Amino acid sequence: MPELHFKGKEFVYNHHLTVPFRPLVPHADKGIGEPALDGNLIIHGDNLHGLKALLPTHAGKVDCIFIDPPYNTGNEGWSYNDNVNSPMIREWLSDNPIGVEDGLRHDKWACMMWPRLRLLHELLSENGSLWLTLDDNEVHHARSILDGIFGENSFIGQIAWQKRTSRENRAVLSPSFDHLIVYSKCLKDTWKIFRNRLDPDNSNLSNPDNDPRGPWDSIPFSAQGYRENQVYKITTPTGKVLDPPRGRCWGATEPEFINLRDIEKRVYWPKGGDGRPRIKQFPDKKKGLVPDTLWLADEVGDTESSKKHLLEIFSDTEVDFHAPKPVELVRRVIEIATKADSLVLDSFAGTGTTAHATLAANARDGGNRRFVLVEGETYADALTAERVRRVINGYQFKGTQSEELLRQPITFTKLRNAATLMERVQGIETLDGPNYDRIAKTVKDGVLIVTGERDVEERAEGLGGSFTYYTLGDPIDMDGLLTGDDMPAVEGLAALLYHTATSQAFDQSKLMAEPAIGDGVMRLGKANGRHLWLIYKPDLEWLKSGEAALTLSRARAIAATEAGDHLVFAPAKFVSRELLTQERLPVEYAPLPFALYRVETA
Repeated sequence: MPELHFKGKEFVYNHHLTVPFRPLVPHADKGIGEPALDGNLIIHGDNLHGLKALLPTHAGKVDCIFIDPPYNTGNEGWSYNDNVNSPMIREWLSDNPIGVEDGLRHDKWACMMWPRLRLLHELLSENGSLWLTLDDNEVHHARSILDGIFGENSFIGQIAWQKRTSRENRAVLSPSFDHLIVYSKCLKDTWKIFRNRLDPDNSNLSNPDNDPRGPWDSIPFSAQGYRENQVYKITTPTGKVLDPPRGRCWGATEPEFINLRDIEKRVYWPKGGDGRPRIKQFPDKKKGLVPDTLWLADEVGDTESSKKHLLEIFSDTEVDFHAPKPVELVRRVIEIATKADSLVLDSFAGTGTTAHATLAANARDGGNRRFVLVEGETYADALTAERVRRVINGYQFKGTQSEELLRQPITFTKLRNAATLMERVQGIETLDGPNYDRIAKTVKDGVLIVTGERDVEERAEGLGGSFTYYTLGDPIDMDGLLTGDDMPAVEGLAALLYHTATSQAFDQSKLMAEPAIGDGVMRLGKANGRHLWLIYKPDLEWLKSGEAALTLSRARAIAATEAGDHLVFAPAKFVSRELLTQERLPVEYAPLPFALYRVETA
C-alpha cells in the first residue's frame, strides 16, 4: 500500500502514547443536570489531551465520530501546539500561526492530525464510523493518513456536500462543495450491515385510483439483466400483450406477479390501463434509501443557512464564527451511522453543531443517543456549551422574515431600459411597502432581487436533555507518587491503570472498596479473564507504610473472593512470588508507580 511521508512523521507516529493522562474535572455549575461521566459531555481543553482523557472510560464505545478539523487553507491562523518530544521538531513546529506562505504547512497539518486520528481510532467501536469534512487543500493527504491508520480496505466512501449555492466570482473555480470522508474499523461490506438507510422520500405520494389503503408511489416492474424465469408475457387490462423492456426482465417470476396483482393488489397500470405495470409502494412498506455520495444544500443545508441559524440562536449577542456546519448535515450523518442508543463524538466541536444534531435526532425518534464534544478554544463555554444550553432549554430569537417580491436578471437590454426597471421597483415599494418593515434591494451574481422584510421575535422550544461540562486536570505523573508532589484521585488512577492494563474502557460503577480485606484496597473489575485490584490512597505517608503493601494475608483474602487469576497494583509487596506459588494463590503483583502492565487475552 502506498504510504504518505511528511516531515516530522517519525516524531509523531507514536506521539499519542506519550501524551500524559489528564483526569476530567467536572464543573456542575456550567452543565445541565447532575454530573455524569456516562452521559453527554462537553470538554474544554486541547483535543489531543481530551481524547487521551476519554480513553479509560470511552475506548471502543464510540459509534459515530464527526469532525470538522482546520482545512489548512493558509488563511485560518491555526497553530500547532503539541509538545512533541524532540527539541528539533518542537522548534520547527513553533513557527505559528501557520499561513499560506509556509511551504511546510501541509506537513505541519499532517503532524497535527496523525496522533489525534490514532486516538480517535482507539475510541471508535468495532463497527463504528468516522466522518471527516475537508475541502481540496488536505483531502488527499487525509485519505492517505486514514489509509495508514485504519487500512485502505476500511475506506467507506467520499461524499460531496454542496456547501454553497451562490457563485464565487473571485475564485479560479467557484467552490460549490466540500468533501466528507468516511472510514470504519470494519470492512465496507460489514459496515453496510450496521449502517442505516435514510428515511424514504414520501413527497411524491398520491392516490390516483382512490386506493383505500391511502396515498402511495410506485416503481417500474422490471429489472436489469436476463433471468429466464422472469421473462414471460403480461396482458394489460386493455388487452395489450407486453414483453419485458429491451435488455431487461420483469421484476419477479410470473407466480409472484400474479400474487402482487390479484392477492396484494399492488399492481398499477398507467395510461388508463394501457401502460406497463408498476408496483405500488405504501409508506409503511417502503424500504429506506441507500445513502448516496451527493448531498445537496436543499437536503442538508449549506454554510449560509447554518450561519443564519447560529445567529438566530445567539440573536441577543455578537457571534463571529466562520462557516459552521449545518445541523441538517450532521443529523444526516447521525441517521446513517447511529442507533437509538449510540455515542457520538466530535473533537473539533466549534459551535456545538454535533451536540445540537444529536439532541434533534433524539427528539425526532425518541432515541437516547449521547454526545461528547471536545473544544480547545476559549469560546468552549461562552459559545459551544452556551449553544447546547439554549438548545436544551429553548431560546428567544429575533430575526428577519423575508419574502421575495422580484427576481430579475440584469441583461444589457434591461440596462438600456433601466428607467422602466426602476419604475417597477418603485411600484413594488409603493404598493407592498406598507405590508413590510422594509423593502430590500440587492444585486447578486448579476440578478436584481427585491425582498420584503419583517422583523419577527419568536421562541424556539427546547429539545430537552442534559450535559456535564469538564475541564482537564493536571497530568497524572506516576513518578510523582514517589515524592507526593502529584497525588492523583483514586478514580483517575484506577481508570488509567485499568485501561493501560486491558485496552478497555473502565466502568466507574465497578470500582468497589473492600475494607474487609484492608484499608485502601479496591476492586477495579474483570478483564480478559483476570480480576484487577488496586491498593492506594492519595496519602504519601500511608503509601510509604506497610499498610499499602500486598501481603500474604491480603493475597489470601483477594484469592478467596472469586475463582480465577488476580492482578494487584500496589506500591509495595511483602510476600515473595515463591510463597504465592507454594500456597497456589493465583495472585500477581504490578508495582506502582513503575509498571505499565498489559493483561494479555487468553
